Amino acid sequence: MGSLLKAVGITRRYRMGDTELEVLKGIDLSVAPGEIVAVVGPSGVGKSTLLHILGGLDHPSSGSVWIDATDVFALPDAERARFRNRAVGFVFQFHHLLADFTALENVMLPLMIQGQDAAQAWGPAAALFQSVGLSDRMDHLPAELSGGELQRVAVVRALVTRPKLVLADEPSGNLDVERSVELHDMIWELAHNLEQTFVLVTHDVALARRADRIVRMEDGRIVDSA
Repeated sequence: MGSLLKAVGITRRYRMGDTELEVLKGIDLSVAPGEIVAVVGPSGVGKSTLLHILGGLDHPSSGSVWIDATDVFALPDAERARFRNRAVGFVFQFHHLLADFTALENVMLPLMIQGQDAAQAWGPAAALFQSVGLSDRMDHLPAELSGGELQRVAVVRALVTRPKLVLADEPSGNLDVERSVELHDMIWELAHNLEQTFVLVTHDVALARRADRIVRMEDGRIVDSA
């Protein structure tokens, strides 16, 4: 089986005054279609930086990222933004839902950004809410939802465009144990039902152990992948 995601020789350096900080020091990573990969390691080793580069949110200092045979950083900025909106879903530690929009409207937005009208976007968004048991929360504003519900809506939003790849950065990092388990169960059910490829950065040992593969990072490098 080929790779859906392939990163080759990724480095990332930041200039801080007269010094240069090297956060990523030559990362090679391949992820197969439908695979769930957990990236683990101590704080400050470059996990989130790597995730942002894999998703095209940040430029590497050197190296390349391929998603489904597209060389992400060979694309002009505007085209890369369009590709990212079509091909990549993001889930962050904090939900980033828009406060003045209902849960359903928040999930419809990525489809509308792609050019669908509200009537077209409603169906796929509502179907995902139903599939994860959140239909009764669709018309609630974010302020009316619990922390666990907010993160589950954020996952649904990431999946509504049926992206090739979902990148999740500490998706349960802000939740208690019970809500974390609920979120993990939902992610795994959706990933398998939709044959969705996931790369998750996490400190949660229980979440990492459920992945198909654990990639361990130390000091800007991958030191283990099994």
